[in-house]
Amino acid sequence: MGRAFLFILVMIALPAAAQIYKYTDANGNTAYSNQPPDGVKAQAVELPPLNSVEPQTPPPATTKTHADEQPQNAYEVLELTGLPTTEALRANNGTFTVNVLIKPRLQGPHLLRLMLDEQPYGQPSNVPILQLVNVDRGMHSLAVQVIDGETVVQQSPSVTFTVQRVHKP
Repeated sequence: MGRAFLFILVMIALPAAAQIYKYTDANGNTAYSNQPPDGVKAQAVELPPLNSVEPQTPPPATTKTHADEQPQNAYEVLELTGLPTTEALRANNGTFTVNVLIKPRLQGPHLLRLMLDEQPYGQPSNVPILQLVNVDRGMHSLAVQVIDGETVVQQSPSVTFTVQRVHKP
């Protein structure tokens, strides 16, 4: 049994140790072969060692992502538009809408959720126009998150704005 095993090992190893020969054929073309041709001058080709790559294990997938641990490039663009930043937003009843600029389009199960003063606001939606109702006067911060269930996929930069509510006598 030992000789048969040794013979199999030698047969497997022979192709790995095979020599390559370079020669010029009858038409003047350079040719390569694993056996030198009869009656033709052939040169043994020195091959560099084979490259090898160790398999790498992928990093473990994270199931929860917090706002400060966002994956990069989930969306190229995610920002709020339609909010004045240099002057007050006039909304006598505190109701106004904001637009979400997002590229590429919102994907699969992802939803948009507003964060008013760092707290979730309203119901998540897949529509990029979101309404805020009865927001108190004063300074606020607003951001939008892309969520997948309870997992935050990505969050936009916060926009600071001031709501001005004027009461009519």
